[in-house]
Amino acid sequence: MTVLCLGPKYAGKTHLLTKLTRSQLGENVTSPHIVPTIGTNIFSIKLPARQKTTSKQKSNVYVQVREVGGTMAPMWKNYFGDVKKLMYVVDTSNLCQISAAGVLLYSLLADPRLQHAKVIIVLTKMDLAYRQMRNEALLMLQLDKLKKQIRQEVTVVETSAILDTGKDKILDWLAQ
Repeated sequence: MTVLCLGPKYAGKTHLLTKLTRSQLGENVTSPHIVPTIGTNIFSIKLPARQKTTSKQKSNVYVQVREVGGTMAPMWKNYFGDVKKLMYVVDTSNLCQISAAGVLLYSLLADPRLQHAKVIIVLTKMDLAYRQMRNEALLMLQLDKLKKQIRQEVTVVETSAILDTGKDKILDWLAQ
């Protein structure tokens, strides 16, 4: 299964995916060690076990997520082949970027190669965004209108890689 992670530059894609990967290993991931992606990265993320296993049985199921940097937005379409799931990351603390993020998202969802992909919109940096900013972000993205106009199944998750919130919802979505 191909999972693609996209979003504008500095939206927090690398930090989020690093947090999803390393926190399962018990490592503490802090911001200064994260370098924005200028190309592509592939992350292997361990999925939560769907059923209880005995100590002799270990359920180690991983999914690979390809992150394509925001600076490569003009080339994103080159990665659409065989994509089953699309993770789109938006920085809610940057209101100036949200409208542009919405335009990029609409153009992605209009592509025929993504018509059957499941989509998760990850609203990042919720630790920095005020509740009012979050509401403005949702209005600027026009998510209600978007959900009515597209074929794709869309899930919206609010996260903070710093506060470690929303991670379980993303892992559950990846495991579906």
